[in-house]
Amino acid sequence: MNFFTVVVLAAVLATLVSLVSGISSMGADREIGHLDSVHWMVRRVEFQAVAFLLVLVAIYMGS
Repeated sequence: MNFFTVVVLAAVLATLVSLVSGISSMGADREIGHLDSVHWMVRRVEFQAVAFLLVLVAIYMGS
């Protein structure tokens, strides 16, 4: 595995962790749980963007 593969896999794993954390926070019946879920979903979008950009860079570097 090269460097970009490891970094992309780490970004994908971070995306999955934030998704699961956001869903579990959403299931909480507290106001703070709903605020927490928004925080985690914003993080998920950020991690997805990073993973996407890293894939683009890996494709560009491989060409």
